[in-house]
Amino acid sequence: MAIYVDENTRLVVQGLTGSQGRFHGFRNKAYGTNLVAGVTPGKGGTDLDGVPIFDSVAEAVTATGANTSMVFVPPAFAADGILEAAAADGIELIVAITEGIPAHDEARAYNYLKQTTGTVLVGPNCPGVLSPGKANVGITPPEIALEGSVGVVSRSGTLTYQAIHELTTRGFGQTTCVGIGGDPVPGTSFVDVLERFQADDDTEAIVMIGEIGGDAEEQAARFIQERLTKPVVAYVAGVTAPAGKKMGHAGAIISGSSGTAQAKQEALGAVGVTVVDDPTSIGDAVEALGIRH
Repeated sequence: MAIYVDENTRLVVQGLTGSQGRFHGFRNKAYGTNLVAGVTPGKGGTDLDGVPIFDSVAEAVTATGANTSMVFVPPAFAADGILEAAAADGIELIVAITEGIPAHDEARAYNYLKQTTGTVLVGPNCPGVLSPGKANVGITPPEIALEGSVGVVSRSGTLTYQAIHELTTRGFGQTTCVGIGGDPVPGTSFVDVLERFQADDDTEAIVMIGEIGGDAEEQAARFIQERLTKPVVAYVAGVTAPAGKKMGHAGAIISGSSGTAQAKQEALGAVGVTVVDDPTSIGDAVEALGIRH
């Protein structure tokens, strides 16, 4: 089965009337995701290509039964959008695509969700969640995906796409592909996703894409050692990154030996993970596991 999103997903897009929200929201709809509403304050009572627009997430949930929100709100207001969705009774999952949200706003939203609600936040600054053949909530191109038995979780958006492509071209489909984002305060961690893949009977193997900065990969290594029974193939980006310089993502910064790609590779390799040095080797590494196509 899929994790996070599937045929039962009822999607509301916060910012559907904006150019990016409209483009990706209707791409998700065309893929088969049940897009039931949009939210843009001041435009309630209108519709966009047949999808009703509401002034608030709470109104959208009441009228349509939405259970998932995708956030395309500009950075200065995105945290408030996340909090609004979390406060709407019935929203179980928030996928925040917006990048550039101030870190203190991310922390405020994260703490509220963890301490006050049971709502899951994926992102921000992420490509979203794709369950091939079932639903797509985000900006991952579903054309490169194939339904199957490999779970994918990644901090990097573009490397999420490459991992999916490498698997698909070798005939290995995916159960769910989760881009958790590379910001300093992600709503969902590697461990959160690995735990769900472990509980999913259809997921036979996992591909994990890490990058420099923080200790998320080391935390994942401890979880893999203690609780995961499924094989993992991992790639960690940033082997040649210089210390002290931010590389792309806000969370991708190393200091001395802390947060380096080499340290993360060693931690994962030490617990039995197959670590590859090149993302183009992901498909070969999965094939070597001997799992079903």
